Amino acid sequence: MKVFMKKFGIILLLFSFFRGQMVQSVPYDHTASIEASVYGLFLQICLSNPMIPLYSGGVIKNSEFNVGLTDWTVPLGVQATVNRSSSGNKFAEARTDGQPSRTVYQTVQMQPNTHYSLSAWLQVSAGTANVMAVVRTPDGQFVAAGATVAKSGCWSMIKGGMTSYSSGQGQLYFEADAAVAIWVDSVSLQPFTFDEWDAHRQQQSAGRARRSTLGVVVARGTDGAPVPNATVTAELLRPGFPFGNAMTREILDNPAYEQWFTSRFTVATFENEMKWYATEGRQGHEDYRVPDAMLALAERHGVRVRGHNVFWDDQSTQMAWVRSLGPDELRAAMDKRLRSVVSRYGGGKVIGWDVVNENLHWSFYEGKLGPDASPAIYHQVGKIDGETPLFMNEFNTVEQPVDMSAMASKYVAKMNQIRSFPGNGGLKLAVGLESHFGATPNIPFMRATLDTLAQLKLPIWLTEIDVANGTNQAQHLEEVLREGYGHPNVDGMVMWAAWHATGCYVMCLTDDEFKNLAVGDVVDKLIAEWRTHPVAAATTDADGVVELDLAHGEYNVTVTHPSLVSSAVRTLTVDASSSSSENAIDIRV
Repeated sequence: MKVFMKKFGIILLLFSFFRGQMVQSVPYDHTASIEASVYGLFLQICLSNPMIPLYSGGVIKNSEFNVGLTDWTVPLGVQATVNRSSSGNKFAEARTDGQPSRTVYQTVQMQPNTHYSLSAWLQVSAGTANVMAVVRTPDGQFVAAGATVAKSGCWSMIKGGMTSYSSGQGQLYFEADAAVAIWVDSVSLQPFTFDEWDAHRQQQSAGRARRSTLGVVVARGTDGAPVPNATVTAELLRPGFPFGNAMTREILDNPAYEQWFTSRFTVATFENEMKWYATEGRQGHEDYRVPDAMLALAERHGVRVRGHNVFWDDQSTQMAWVRSLGPDELRAAMDKRLRSVVSRYGGGKVIGWDVVNENLHWSFYEGKLGPDASPAIYHQVGKIDGETPLFMNEFNTVEQPVDMSAMASKYVAKMNQIRSFPGNGGLKLAVGLESHFGATPNIPFMRATLDTLAQLKLPIWLTEIDVANGTNQAQHLEEVLREGYGHPNVDGMVMWAAWHATGCYVMCLTDDEFKNLAVGDVVDKLIAEWRTHPVAAATTDADGVVELDLAHGEYNVTVTHPSLVSSAVRTLTVDASSSSSENAIDIRV
């Protein structure tokens, strides 16, 4: 018997007008689970039975193995059966001679230009193992569609996806990196056309997450009497969704760079200038003049800055003098660095800290100071600057299913290690996903991973977005940015496309004259789209009340009425906390 999970409109049809046509689709299901990865007070919380399959299995037949292995194929070298738990739940168990272990597979008819959302529930016979979902596509490629840490005694949800660009038969199976029996259940593979996928993020996700409906009350200041038939308009001054880019020191003496950057972005991350090696290259010789000047420039233009970073766990980024320190000397040097940078830029000067950068892939500080080095650093930063979100910034979590170091389940486990460290319960933690994509991003996997990490109930930012050079780089960048903006749990995005006279890290938005390249045109198009909302205009009712449906941001709200000598203008901020009853405009005549 499966654990019951409420679904939103699984049997309903979504009708969305998109690109001049009516799109009919099953609503996308953002359901995900991290129960098998959650640690509270060092007690593992897990599910003894899997949940029901999403989309009733989609195109997968016999997804719950209730009729044995019907519709599933047992490959050569695999021994498979269907078992039943003490509660009566049926699941497939597969063992392989040797390693890696594989499961049974199902053959499905795949469609061209179609995104596939994948999910399943997994367990292994002993210990833990990294388990990957693999799809053999109609053209013979083997595509990783997702991965998770499967455990003995707990069911873990794997959620991912892939894109099919051709039609024909494909095969889905699961593969472990250890010689264990793999248990699999509640398998789902749901197809969505590209138009359906776009409609989901336009209507289901961004349409709700990025807007609020609020009531505006218009009354006379002298007697408080309502003003009926007043015209109320709202003009967007500043978008509420943070969108930014990396910035370099070259902006300080380049007016063209300054104008180009500050006319577009509301957030900046200094590419290198705030890092330890940039501010204390020689031990005891701190120099913050460059980041100070960059911060002052950003503040002049209303651009908010992310603090990047306090420490970087990569061995190769440590100065020689840091690598040579013993544990006690290293602790003292780190304490000095931490207090210096966090005190200098904390207290509201930055909007977030990347505290221990990339601490899933690297472990310089853990290797020197022990496995709790990262949680202890978060604790120290939180004591100095407790109001600024503290990010765990990592690459390949949202980009790459085959990187076992950074998969979502390991990200969750590391974040919970930080949370469970003594004194860290009240920290304002946040999820930072670098988002360095290859030439062809896996968009369904990206959405699925965001669904999974959203279960942490923490703010999520895409912090270093770029797309590797390729034939369709601009198109793929647009897909990534639309997917991030369209996901209801993404709170901000920053690109990693800082300009250098000597060339960019991976992706340049402009040439050296600050004229847009193709990817720059995409960015400008999306900025204009996200900032361009119809100017709301409505008329107050007999009680002087009007409801406005507005994208989040800062507005000038103007009220006109024949009885007024001049229009009344007020500034209003609309965000996720806004409601129809909490904003009022007083008109004094």
